[in-house]
Amino acid sequence: MKPSGIGGQAVLEGIMMKNKSQYSVAVRKPDGEIEVQVNEHEGIGAGHAWAKWPLIRGVVNFVDSLVLGMETLTFSAGFYEEEDEQEPGRFEKFLLKILGEKAEKVVMGATVAFSIVMAVAIFMVLPYYISGFFRDYIVSNTLLAIVEGGIRLGLFVLYVVLISSMKDIRRVYMYHGAEHKCINCIERGRELNVKNVRKSSRYHARCGTSFLFIVMVISIVFFIFIRVESPALRVLFRILLIPVIAGVSYEFIRLAGRSESPLVRLLSLPGKGMQMLTTKEPEDDMIEVAIKAVEAVFDWRTFLGYQPMEEEEETEEEEP
Repeated sequence: MKPSGIGGQAVLEGIMMKNKSQYSVAVRKPDGEIEVQVNEHEGIGAGHAWAKWPLIRGVVNFVDSLVLGMETLTFSAGFYEEEDEQEPGRFEKFLLKILGEKAEKVVMGATVAFSIVMAVAIFMVLPYYISGFFRDYIVSNTLLAIVEGGIRLGLFVLYVVLISSMKDIRRVYMYHGAEHKCINCIERGRELNVKNVRKSSRYHARCGTSFLFIVMVISIVFFIFIRVESPALRVLFRILLIPVIAGVSYEFIRLAGRSESPLVRLLSLPGKGMQMLTTKEPEDDMIEVAIKAVEAVFDWRTFLGYQPMEEEEETEEEEP
């Protein structure tokens, strides 16, 4: 396996693929045509050496991914909103009047901020308070932290299961599978076409699902060492440690995407297990969209050295 360094995400009826600061969004429009847009996204750490420091780069990349993900989702949704456009509401008109062209960016920033706050509240703070019901029965702080971590993992899995049951989300997960299969195809040295992508694995070590799962696991280890009596301080430390946990988790995911170590592959299996829920086998027309997204920002022919292995059979990566 040769790491490509590219990554992406599924959007509404399409794929976003990012290579360094350049990204593309390929969307299958209602008329069946594929629309491809290519743009630059420098991110919050552009031009700053500190943004590439270990641990810090994980936090920077996480925030950038949220922002870019929201922008590309909005772009893809625009093709389907055009069919049923409605008059802007009073609040929308108010924002446009006050903020002008910046209104969309302000709303997007507020949405990302709200999403982060809700995620912290549900997956970091809520499990702490739920675990409080066990304080009368569990004396060990270490064991209590493990119980809290189990609750956190349970909430995360429940969330993934619930949204995966939605019909529209299932199609997004199929595009998510197409994204992974394209990356696996070229990283395994195969020519990028529908046939080769079809037989490639839909699981990938650098997936965002794996990252979030690792965040949940690593948080258990970190929170074991919080030894303060004040409940308010315990909550505060949990919030303050989130960037550190995200940074450590990113470093592991980054290593997992580059390493063939049996130990690293073993540690990556639980995260890939979660991908059974967040990725589905795509249809051929979805794969075509994913290929368009890749080719818009990544020269896979040069990457393969013009010597692709077209006929080698894919062995599906370890089924979690």
